[in-house]
Amino acid sequence: MSNSTPPPFQPADEALNKTPDAVNINPNTAAPIAPTDRSAKTRQLLGMKGAASGETSIWKIRLQLMKPITWIPLIWGVVCGAASSGEYTWTLENVLKAATCMLLAGPLLTGYTQTLNDFYDREIDAINEPYRPIPSGAISIPQVVSQILLLLAAGIALAFVLDRWVGHDFPTITTLALGGAFLAYIYSAPPLKLKRNGWLGNYALGASYIALPWWTGHALFGDLNWTIAMLTLIYSLAGLGIAVVNDFKSVEGDRQLGLKSLPVMFGVNTAAWICVAMIDLFQAGIAAYLISIGENLYGAILLLLLIPQITFQDMYFLRDPIKNDVKYQASAQPFLVLGMLVTGLALGHAGV
Repeated sequence: MSNSTPPPFQPADEALNKTPDAVNINPNTAAPIAPTDRSAKTRQLLGMKGAASGETSIWKIRLQLMKPITWIPLIWGVVCGAASSGEYTWTLENVLKAATCMLLAGPLLTGYTQTLNDFYDREIDAINEPYRPIPSGAISIPQVVSQILLLLAAGIALAFVLDRWVGHDFPTITTLALGGAFLAYIYSAPPLKLKRNGWLGNYALGASYIALPWWTGHALFGDLNWTIAMLTLIYSLAGLGIAVVNDFKSVEGDRQLGLKSLPVMFGVNTAAWICVAMIDLFQAGIAAYLISIGENLYGAILLLLLIPQITFQDMYFLRDPIKNDVKYQASAQPFLVLGMLVTGLALGHAGV
């Protein structure tokens, strides 16, 4: 989706600096293929910024709509939830449960969310990302709708299977899947379309990437409780800051279509400072909580992981958030997601 959270992958900017003769030869056609062209096609397939158009395979086009690059944070959230449960052990059955839950959180429900958002964002994508499958005309609207419905049905069915597998009396995972699917709908679709509001939309996005998969992973191996729910919702406020990073690349289209993203409401520079403040302050708050419950080592590690994030904020993001958004995320976000796992391990160790 236009405001989805890009995971920590190094962008292919360096390839743009290669000389024209730095090309590879396709042995089937004997035609030179520039590394930049190959990179652009890969970025298109993964759903990343700076992609190419012209894909003709319907299966690759369907995969583009699902934006595989965005599955990773959700899969990681399941890992953090399993850690916070304190009940995960390395058995074959548990590995299979976790892998099934990752399939649910990533390809199925995130794929549903991204396809749904592309469907409702086709007008703004025609401005900001015209190479996306729908505005480029690579796939028809009925094909997109069928993909949305299939992914949703498969996700809900798999969630029910997981509930039965772990013996839940109350279908916790199915309820979370339904809640997440509804949140994705009201985020993207009118009349609510939460993404029109920079605060509500970005928090919904942050909670979807942190709290929801975390709750699911925790419920899969332990008992989900209000303490875990509230802590992860607080952590999701840092995710709000991450979500704001993605608004900068869409600021022109958002302004034209009346979407009140933070860069549109406050201006680029002020929004950049709001973004980094949210990212840093709420991680620091979680670290303080860990120290308060006696998990001093984990709290100290989480604080140390803030240092490189702040460094990259100064080096890249605050200097030019529009130009350096991808570079900043590729550099800083690995430390944020590692901090999530540190927090999960701390909560599991403390028996929260």
